[in-house]
Order: sequence, then C-alpha cells, then structure tokens
Amino acid sequence: MVSKTPVRRTFGYQRESFINMGKIILTGDRPTGKLHIGHYVGSLKQRVKLQNSGEYDEIFIMIADAQALTDNADNPEKVRQNIIEVALDYLSAGLDPQKSTLFIQSQIPELCELSFYYMNLVTVSRLQRNPTVKSEIQMRNFETSIPVGFFTYPISQAADITAFQATTVPVGEDQMPMIEQTREIVHKFNTVYGEALTMPDVLLPDNKACMRLPGTDGKAKMSKSLGNCIYLSDTEKDVQKKIMSMYTDPNHLRVEDPGCIEGNTVFMYLDAFSTEEHFAKYLPEYKNLDELKAHYQRGGLGDVKVKKFLNKVLQEELEPIRQRRKEFEQDIPAVYEILKKGSEKAKRKAEQTLAGVKRAMRINYFEDAELIAAQAKQFQAKE
Repeated sequence: MVSKTPVRRTFGYQRESFINMGKIILTGDRPTGKLHIGHYVGSLKQRVKLQNSGEYDEIFIMIADAQALTDNADNPEKVRQNIIEVALDYLSAGLDPQKSTLFIQSQIPELCELSFYYMNLVTVSRLQRNPTVKSEIQMRNFETSIPVGFFTYPISQAADITAFQATTVPVGEDQMPMIEQTREIVHKFNTVYGEALTMPDVLLPDNKACMRLPGTDGKAKMSKSLGNCIYLSDTEKDVQKKIMSMYTDPNHLRVEDPGCIEGNTVFMYLDAFSTEEHFAKYLPEYKNLDELKAHYQRGGLGDVKVKKFLNKVLQEELEPIRQRRKEFEQDIPAVYEILKKGSEKAKRKAEQTLAGVKRAMRINYFEDAELIAAQAKQFQAKE
C-alpha cells in the first residue's frame, strides 16, 4: 500500500534545536559498483523528488568511498573505478549539481576527526547489537575477522550525517538501525558537551514495497555481490532478460493453476513500480494491480504475461535514465569537476561543524582567550 506522505522516524528523541535551523539532507551510497533499481526506489528516486520540491535549504549527496574501503581495503581499485559509475548514476537519475552538492567522502578529512571523538561515546557492546552490522557481518562471513573500520561504521556514518548538520536522512529500511545509533550519539554528545549537533530524522520511501526490494532470484536483499540486480545502466535487452528469468511461485506450473503472490518477486516489483496509468497503457484488461493479483491467485494467468507487463513498466522508468547517462558519459572530465566543486563546498560545511564541536568540547585551545588569560594569571600569582 502507498502512504500519502513519506514516513519519518524519530526513535523517541525529540528534535533538538541547534546552530542550524535550516532543512538539510545528507545521504549517499558506497561506490562498490553501479547502482541498481533497489537503490533507485529505496532512496535515489526520492532524493530527486526532494531535491526538486524546493523544501530543503541544502542537499548533500555523498559517494562513500572511505566506507567502501572498510571491506575492500585489499582492492582499492574497485572503489576508485566505481566513483564515476555512481556519479553517472546520480546524474542520470536526475540529481542536479545546481540543487544538490555531490561530493566524495574521502575528500572531507573532518569526518575522520569527528569519528574519532564520537568513538568515546559508543560502547563495543552497542555496536555488536546493531542489527545492520550483524547482518552485514553474516553476509560477508567476517565472523571474528571483521575489520575494525567496518565494525565501527555506525560511528563514521554518524560523523557523515552530523558534519553537515543534516535534519533529514532519506534511506532504505535496512539503514534505520544506523540512523538510530546516530541519534544516540547526537543526544549523548549534546548532553555531555552542550548543544552543537543537529538531531536527524529518517525519511523512508512513501511506498512500503520500495523500502527493501528483493533480488531477482527471490533473495531477501538485492546485492551487487550476489549478482541478483537490475542496474540503472542495464541495456533494454539486459533488463528484459533478467525480468524473464525472475523468481516467481515455484508451484505455479500451469497457467490454470492458482498462484501465490506472497514472496513472488515479480509482484513485489510491480508493487514498487506499477501505477494505474501503466495498466491503462500496457494491460487495459485490468484496472489496477489488485485485479491482476486476484486473477493470478484464482488461476488462469501465466507468469510470462505478468513478466512482460513488468518489463514494459521498468523499461518506461529506466529509458530516460539510460539516455541521460549516455550524454554524461561523453564528458567524464566535467563529471569529475562537478565532484571536485561539490567536495570543496562540503568541506567548508564540515569545517564549520568541526569547529563548533571542538568549541563545545573545549579543545579549541588556541582560540580560547579566556583559558589562556586565566592560566596566565594563575601562574603569575605563584611568583
């Protein structure tokens, strides 16, 4: 079902008012490969909508190369080569560098310093309880050999978010535990040192089917490493091939048999992408998805027909993205210039936040004239 407004989560903390009173977005992706339609419906499509809404004062979109290195330290070339792939996906999906600041995480050294300070506010046991960290460790078979940088990812993500005083973080459902931890860090820091950080809210997709799109093979998560993705940059033929081989109901062997829609990947994709306009255009014998589901469940509707409809729906969504990507691919130096300017702007913002954090912690020694004067007076009094 589709809700009328995006879902905001606050995890029990009230919004705390700080230095920044504007509405600011921070979000991003790891450059470990091209972006897929799970990224698109889970977050990227919504970012474009928010960017064009005019409701936000600043929007920062981060290519998280430093985070990607936490589990790719032995293969930095993979990360290096995919910076441009993610940037092209961003631009082709509709992110506009005139409205959104696109930047590279590693070019903002202030993030490392913020992470260093935040580590003192989080326990090892709290990191171990993070559901996202636990599932990622299991998926990658890290067990006890988990890299420290990967284990402390929730802390570095808190630095990413707070460095830009983000009020809103548009993410997929799987990232909610991470944002909850960020909010805990913000609350702890502001309680201990005084108000310096902004409490962010999560903004989930307004369509529940978009929160976590499964892989084409029916696995719970669409993942580059599992090879079960449809990429934004896939050709028309590649998309069609992947759709026609998608997981459906394994017991739906004949057209006349009743089919099951629960766990049926094709119908889950239709939940995420199809509209009544698509039915009027491509499958007019059905008014909407509910009617299509009902026919499938009572029998008499084959998987091939449903897959062909899904193919038309996805092709309509992806074709403009493919065309824009081809245009941006013709001037790669210009794309890097966009990232350079964005990184410079992002660094200036992070510098301001770090300065405020150090003032709150009272470790801005050389700027603290009161401290220097008091200590000078103290030692002079000894004479």
